Amino acid sequence: MIPELKNTTEQKMLKTLEALKVDFGKVRTGRAHTGILDHIQVDYYGSMVPLSQVANVTLIDARAIGVQPWEKKMLPVVEKAIRDSDLGLNPSAMGEIVRVPMPALTEERRKELIKVVRGEAENARVAVRNLRRDANNALKEGVKAKTISEDDERRAQDEVQKLTDRTIAEVDRMLAQKEQDLMAV
Repeated sequence: MIPELKNTTEQKMLKTLEALKVDFGKVRTGRAHTGILDHIQVDYYGSMVPLSQVANVTLIDARAIGVQPWEKKMLPVVEKAIRDSDLGLNPSAMGEIVRVPMPALTEERRKELIKVVRGEAENARVAVRNLRRDANNALKEGVKAKTISEDDERRAQDEVQKLTDRTIAEVDRMLAQKEQDLMAV
């Protein structure tokens, strides 16, 4: 029981880190990267599909993304979807490609984004602590049901705590990296 409990807890904590990485990816820095457009949905013949399924998304340079729809008539639809997104981007059609320039971030906007990133990191820490609590509760239930000994419970709780500490340290490392990226001009 204990090894599988630790294993599932570790897997859930890794998923929390992956979710945090995805959340951090949505917060844009001054540099362009194609992941910024990942969550944009495009109206493709009446159904909403991800942008990556109707167009090729590439980097033109450090401050611009190129979006080339596979069908020419999708060009204005793609442009409108990017403009209407919550990213505050202003795309422009140039021939067969939609050019999406990344505006430089102001100091005030950078500070707002850092607050958002810190909130995401805190949510991840809370999720990790909740996973620790759930694992510890399962261990206590095992002791009550007499399926594990109190010594085994204590050792398992120590291991879960170490896992929690490592995961939270990784969250803090990811946060520091993202803050550094946001403050780089």
